[in-house]
Amino acid sequence: EVPLVESGGGLVQAGESLRLSCAASGFNFDDYAIGWFRQASGKEREGVAVFAGVDNTTHYADFAKGRFTISSDSAKKAVYLQMDSLKPEDTAVYYCAASLALDGYSFMWSLYEYWGQGTQVTVSS
Repeated sequence: EVPLVESGGGLVQAGESLRLSCAASGFNFDDYAIGWFRQASGKEREGVAVFAGVDNTTHYADFAKGRFTISSDSAKKAVYLQMDSLKPEDTAVYYCAASLALDGYSFMWSLYEYWGQGTQVTVSS
């Protein structure tokens, strides 16, 4: 099993920034789609941003475009999510996930085989 460990969550005010990190040891980034997902209380899990290792492209949900940036460091085996201009509606548990089976990327969380434990992000107004 591939361990994924998130960190960097916390409590911030609206308009502030956070940087989430996902430690992803034990696998080759070229072979995986690695994404960030989030789940707010009472809502379904949704995709935020995905890095597609097969072609080194990044993809964003509409709400994340222009505010969030996903990046990867294959040498450090880490994936990051820089979140700027945070809004109260960004409050959620954020998860890092990886898929070996995907040929490209997807925002469908059920297609990802490996998950971290999640990190809480709370944005106050």
